[in-house]
Amino acid sequence: MEIVMSVAIGLLFMAAVYLMLSKSLIRIIIGTGLLSHGAHLLLLTMGGLGGTAPPVVADGVTVSDYADPLPQALILTAIVISFAVTSFFLVLAYRAYQELGTDNMELLRGTEDYE
Repeated sequence: MEIVMSVAIGLLFMAAVYLMLSKSLIRIIIGTGLLSHGAHLLLLTMGGLGGTAPPVVADGVTVSDYADPLPQALILTAIVISFAVTSFFLVLAYRAYQELGTDNMELLRGTEDYE
């Protein structure tokens, strides 16, 4: 299972880097979203996929049966932060497109008058 997750993480990182190196602002935003999903999967995989019992003290459950709640809490926090950052990027891109009429990063550089 870990090998499948590692391949999925690698594919997400590969696609994210490819999209972030493009000239379109929307592709860059999608790339940052894919990068954050890859980071979430990486945290989940490094935290371990074992454990079936919830992390609550109960009779008859050993320590090795517990699911570790720390990676899950970190991933939940990272999901909320990445959603907020992606929303901000989308609003910023929409406003830039309204003002300038393009999402091409080469055209968004400006001129010498504004540097």
